[in-house]
Amino acid sequence: MKNILRKILPEGIINFYHKCQAVMANIWYGYPSRQMTVIGVTGTNGKTTTCYMISKILDESGNKNAMIGTVFYKIGGKFIRNNSKMTTLNPFVLQKFLKDAVNKNCRFVIIETSSHAISQYRIWGINYQTLVWTNLTHDHLDYYKNFKNYLNAKLKLFKNNPTARGIVNADDKYAEDVKKVTGGQLVTYSLENHGMVNARKIKNFDNGSNFVIDWLGSQVEAKINLVGNFNIANAIAAFCVGLSYNISPRTIVAALEKIKTIPGRMERLDFGQDYEIIVDYAHAPDGLQKVFEAVKPTVRGRLIHVAGSTGDRDKTKRPLMGALSGKFADISIVTDEDPGSEKPEDIIEAVAAGVPRGATTKNQKTLGKNFFKILNRSEAIRLALDNAQKGDVVLITGKGHEQVMKIGDKLVPYSDQEVVKKYFNKKD
Repeated sequence: MKNILRKILPEGIINFYHKCQAVMANIWYGYPSRQMTVIGVTGTNGKTTTCYMISKILDESGNKNAMIGTVFYKIGGKFIRNNSKMTTLNPFVLQKFLKDAVNKNCRFVIIETSSHAISQYRIWGINYQTLVWTNLTHDHLDYYKNFKNYLNAKLKLFKNNPTARGIVNADDKYAEDVKKVTGGQLVTYSLENHGMVNARKIKNFDNGSNFVIDWLGSQVEAKINLVGNFNIANAIAAFCVGLSYNISPRTIVAALEKIKTIPGRMERLDFGQDYEIIVDYAHAPDGLQKVFEAVKPTVRGRLIHVAGSTGDRDKTKRPLMGALSGKFADISIVTDEDPGSEKPEDIIEAVAAGVPRGATTKNQKTLGKNFFKILNRSEAIRLALDNAQKGDVVLITGKGHEQVMKIGDKLVPYSDQEVVKKYFNKKD
């Protein structure tokens, strides 16, 4: 019904309805966010990891906090899985959560803030004290029609919170746009020595990264158990948040070093096999490319990639995702993801069309040899595992932490991790 109404009613009427909902929710629950310090993280990629890192830093410093994100909700030490497939919640659910956090004496709340939440007024009535900008890349063009609209939706968060501190990734192409609309204190961070806070002497390993954080003439050495420069950028963003709330650098680094993994974010699965299995949520071209660039140098054998694309979303990115698989993977397996109201076969064909286009001269893709189209996602993963040999890396992207798959209007139980677990249980 909602999808039908979206096609019939003007966007302005739909958003007016959303705003009315948000106003009523705030009134009903008494504007609970006013009783906490609100930290928001927005961007195309890195939001979940950055939120998680900020929460861990606050935990380490003894600041009780709540968190709302794509993977889970957290109040104090209690985590609840987010199976809604929404990054930022419906206004009534969101305001109730904030009220519960206040009742549990949380001093801070970290909100992973999506562009849809901004455009649809889900966060109306929430005054952010700190806003983090991770990056902006190709995504959600099904909803925004063009990239300029997508950018403006994100910038609206900063415009609507004119006194909020802005923590901005100086390496991002749109950093200058964000700086112009940041009304409060501005802090920039960089991996390329462009920021007020910089990561230097970066060393990436198979199981983590070492680097030095440099700011205002001070330095501290850090290491994280997460791979890839993009995760270092997330860590520096979280570091900036910690500094802005007078948390000692040593405490911040200690918190970052204690993070072993984040569900569905470069998550390694170990069942005693002699090859690597990595599950990641990458579902947009830029995010997927960064994952490939982080994983490829660690591969000693072949890189086997399993992926698809989401239905009822931006169709233009599908062949781009396929092309990246064709370029970086030795074996590409295109499969189902979250078809929604679309035919899974159509989505698979659109992604698969990009695979041979992205393939290099030395790494041509031949259907049935090193390039496969498998309708059933579980079967696709099993095919990858059946073909994996010592030293290979099986990379499964698209669903990450999710424990449901959207088919039609229904959310059906499904987990990439559970498929892998069952595969090895049957072998025992």
